[in-house]
Amino acid sequence: MELSLKYVHSNDLVNDSCAIIEAARHQAYMAVNTAMVERNWLLGKRIAEEELKGKDRATYGGEIIKGLARELTALYGKGFTKTNLYQFVQFYKYFPQIFHAVSGKSVLLTWTHYRTLLQVDNDEAREWYARETAKEMWSVRTLQRNISSQYYFRLLQSHCQIWS
Repeated sequence: MELSLKYVHSNDLVNDSCAIIEAARHQAYMAVNTAMVERNWLLGKRIAEEELKGKDRATYGGEIIKGLARELTALYGKGFTKTNLYQFVQFYKYFPQIFHAVSGKSVLLTWTHYRTLLQVDNDEAREWYARETAKEMWSVRTLQRNISSQYYFRLLQSHCQIWS
């Protein structure tokens, strides 16, 4: 079995130990984040599938989420409120192919990044923000600032002015 954590051996035991601990923490964080993003997407998918069974979708969907939030909160705690469940459904609907598109070379963003991206109603803008966040490794704070300042639309407008 090959080790997944790598470090460079030096003559400094403390620094080598710190590097190993930090690498393990990072690996654990990434594994937890991936599982959380996948869990939230799958919950959104499952709820969306259930909503499609209802005749009056808005009423039926609201009742489903209200009841499910009550049950899941009793079982697992406050992370499964109605608001969160609605976000999971929106996440699934906004990023329906996310797990099909992720390859060995691309990375999932954190759940907090995705939750921030849910504010963007425009599909093209949301996809652009997601790509730029991954490419430029934007923090959630930077992503939020760029969304709030309409960075995508300002950039688009400046390109249009150049071409005019």
